[in-house]
Amino acid sequence: MKNYQQFEGLFGLERETLRVDADGHLAQTPHPFKNGCLERDFCENQLEIITPPCHSIADMLDSLSGLDKEARTCLKNQQETLWLFSNPPHVENEDEIPVAYFHEDSRAGKNRYRQYLEQKYGKRKMLFSGIHFNFSFLDAYLQTLNQKQTDFQEFKNLFYLKLAKQVLSYSWLLVLLTAASPVSDITLSHHRIASAALSDYASERSSRKGYWNAFVPHLNYASVSEYVESIQAYIKEGLLYSAAELYLPVRLKPKGENSLESLERNGINHIELRMFDLNPLEPLGISQKDLEFAHVLLIYLSQQADFEFTPELQEQAVRNHQAAASLQIQNVLIQGRPILTQAQNVLSDMSRAFAEYPDILKILDYQKQKLDGHRPSEQIQHLKCEEFLNLLVS
Repeated sequence: MKNYQQFEGLFGLERETLRVDADGHLAQTPHPFKNGCLERDFCENQLEIITPPCHSIADMLDSLSGLDKEARTCLKNQQETLWLFSNPPHVENEDEIPVAYFHEDSRAGKNRYRQYLEQKYGKRKMLFSGIHFNFSFLDAYLQTLNQKQTDFQEFKNLFYLKLAKQVLSYSWLLVLLTAASPVSDITLSHHRIASAALSDYASERSSRKGYWNAFVPHLNYASVSEYVESIQAYIKEGLLYSAAELYLPVRLKPKGENSLESLERNGINHIELRMFDLNPLEPLGISQKDLEFAHVLLIYLSQQADFEFTPELQEQAVRNHQAAASLQIQNVLIQGRPILTQAQNVLSDMSRAFAEYPDILKILDYQKQKLDGHRPSEQIQHLKCEEFLNLLVS
């Protein structure tokens, strides 16, 4: 039997949460943190915790736990806490959503970008919060795959471009298994009295109502330069402000400065998965088992055959992702099959691929159990609204 240590890499997490007061309303205080790992996101009361790169998922979660504790200790002193749910709490009006302001001249671009987002998408949509999972395979492992001994960075670029296509095609599976936002305040879509209600979606932020561009971007995955050029074309047309506005569930990132120029100059360093909901049933908003599954899925997809990611397939991938975010999935089809059947098929194929890895089989068995009515969204929707709201602000 084998273990999967050969697939180790570097792991990082970015977790967004909203700061709320003792009544569960958006905090109206300035961002109180000095630690650079505790950053503002879109608005002043939206905290993003950023872990450093770690050598294991366990170490990454230890880092997240320490930063979470630091944030909560600070907030407790001003009678605030964190809203550990992807859907925002009750918001009377958009005046309660102060756009983040960065005072440093070097960060003035962040202010302009947030003002642009406010005008284009509205403040309420920008309150959706989630988790971004970053991963890079070890170079030593990738070197073993570079059998033709081509330029290593070029090989690495093509490896991650191929992986991104696969992950986008299978992002629906991660949404199905980790969506955790079936309850929302009705003021999210209707500006009325506050009331928690069951949504039409297991994850509103991954549904058609969530973070998406007004069009489906068709990107070119043939090379890094062509990938960058296809994004820049949308920027030049005025359809995107910058690459940061590319609202797809997967991004490819360089090491260090995150810009298209750096990506083209320095190459791809890691892949970012952006589809994870905050799970209020988990103390840190996400479980180690779900992150381990995401890691195994990346390994599995990296071993699949390459294919041409046509515009039609790219649009289908987005439709599948959005469909998987529905609360009622009885009529959702993936490649012509019911979504639960297709999910079982993928997990079974993964089990066959990793038959000699008992630790991976345990990870897959946990996900298979979710398909029998144990997905986070199914657990949460059975809570009474009062129980649910108490859970969020505890």
